[in-house]
Amino acid sequence: MFDYTIKRILQGFLLIFIVSILTFLILKVIPADPATLILGTEASAENVEKLRESMGLNRPYYIQYIEWISNAIRGDLGKSYYFGKSVNSLIHERLPSTFLLASTSIIITFFVSILLGTLASLKRGKTFDHIIRLLTQISTAMPSFWLGMIALTYLAARLKIFPITPSIDFSNKLSKNIYNIILPAVVLSLGQMGPLIRQVRSSMIYVLDSDYILSARIRGLSSKKIIFKYALKSAIIAPITLTGLQFANLFGGTAVIETVFSLAGIGRLLVVSVEQRDIILLQGIVLFITSMVVIISIITDIISSSLNKSIKMEISK
Repeated sequence: MFDYTIKRILQGFLLIFIVSILTFLILKVIPADPATLILGTEASAENVEKLRESMGLNRPYYIQYIEWISNAIRGDLGKSYYFGKSVNSLIHERLPSTFLLASTSIIITFFVSILLGTLASLKRGKTFDHIIRLLTQISTAMPSFWLGMIALTYLAARLKIFPITPSIDFSNKLSKNIYNIILPAVVLSLGQMGPLIRQVRSSMIYVLDSDYILSARIRGLSSKKIIFKYALKSAIIAPITLTGLQFANLFGGTAVIETVFSLAGIGRLLVVSVEQRDIILLQGIVLFITSMVVIISIITDIISSSLNKSIKMEISK
């Protein structure tokens, strides 16, 4: 287990390193000169060149990359020339909103998917199973921005059940912030449920058809004990892995929902950095999101591996 953990950590560092190089090189291709964006198009060529020199933009790319990644390792992602603030502070300001949105969404997704996927596997081939499979396909196919607009129009604007422009203030109670975030979280979770429900259903069907479940039935164990103590515990490993990956991806995948609901999160900050061609901010956000995805993926893999090992030991007893 220790060797596996070290291996996954090293793979994570390698992936972050590769993504950082690709991000740096790709963004250099974008036709946007940071010095010109800072000073404006009316600035003289002499002043632009002086600023470029002070920012190190006239140096070779490999020198610029080494300096940027060295500062990033020390925790300095640079300064946004659109906001006039450090990238670290901007991410720190927006992260709590995105984290609360992603956490609430993934909790809803996980428990609803476990419930519906398990019921669909127990009712496989029947009407309930067909309905669930149809709903998962519909929820996956519908664009999140369209669902968000529908939810805002009917549930917020007309029925006034939820706020139109939800705000998150961490000086308030957690329950109030969750109430403000619940509508975009549900909309976000609808697009995540389809793959997870299918994963739970297929995993449960595979486990229920396995030999050790058959032997448990022969020993006369109750259906409730077989499902919750053995089948669900074994089938939950793959969905946990998928849930972890979905949670990691949500750190960079909330842009549409945050834009629709006017939430000040990491996703919205990413959109602004693209709109304003703020290369330094964009590089910092991409590196941060990549690091979060890798870290959460490693943690998820370790948890899944530990659960798989403990379940195998329990079954073998």
